[in-house]
Amino acid sequence: MALHFNCCPTELDTEQVLDYLHLCQSQHKTPSASFFKHTVYGLRAVYRLKGMDDQRVSLPRIERSKKLPVVLSQNEVKHLLTTPKLLKHRLLLGLLYDCGLRCFELRNIELRDLDLDRKMLHIRQGKGRKDRYVPLGNLLIKGLQKYITGEKPRCWLFNGNNRQGEPCQLSQHGVYWVVSEACKKSGINKSITAHTLRHSYATHLLEMGLDIVSLKEALGHCCIETTMVYLHISQLGRQRTFSPLDKVYNYPNISS
Repeated sequence: MALHFNCCPTELDTEQVLDYLHLCQSQHKTPSASFFKHTVYGLRAVYRLKGMDDQRVSLPRIERSKKLPVVLSQNEVKHLLTTPKLLKHRLLLGLLYDCGLRCFELRNIELRDLDLDRKMLHIRQGKGRKDRYVPLGNLLIKGLQKYITGEKPRCWLFNGNNRQGEPCQLSQHGVYWVVSEACKKSGINKSITAHTLRHSYATHLLEMGLDIVSLKEALGHCCIETTMVYLHISQLGRQRTFSPLDKVYNYPNISS
């Protein structure tokens, strides 16, 4: 912005700032929606530092994406989790799904966070720097016990290797690679990321009867509105939309 106008941004008036944002929006390489937010928030921070009115710039209205997340069926989850040959990789996928973890939460798990006797996992400093506990299932506990006995991980549950070949925290790329390879080998024709397993966790818990408030706490969401998106995906007790063509021809219902 300073280079474009050849002056300090604090010398610009509101019209010039908005003209710059609209110019960026009209260019061929359109920045992401978050670009506009961070540009304006950055300017407001500068204004506050200079003792100026930080509300002098109005944030352009940005429509929220209405895309619903990709969710796996329960059979697809079972198939995906049995695809990797290594126990470590199966456990990594299992924790993402069975505990609804974000990628960085999985990477940050330390051995001290596992309470196998109480069947609980302590998630430290999740999103928003909030701690929470989530239950560990019996299948995961059995696999974790075998993995820890055999692999003897140090500090972190899942270790990677640095350039010197020494153990270190598993990288984000390492998690994405495990998910990507499992997706390829499983043959599931969906766009699957590490977060897809978290979405599937939330959707399946709702379908299995968990209430929305308890789900909010399990996911570590700050507000219930974020959690409510899963109500649009879950196949709950209300009557589901059906095929009128099947009804016309009395075609039998085939469960998936």
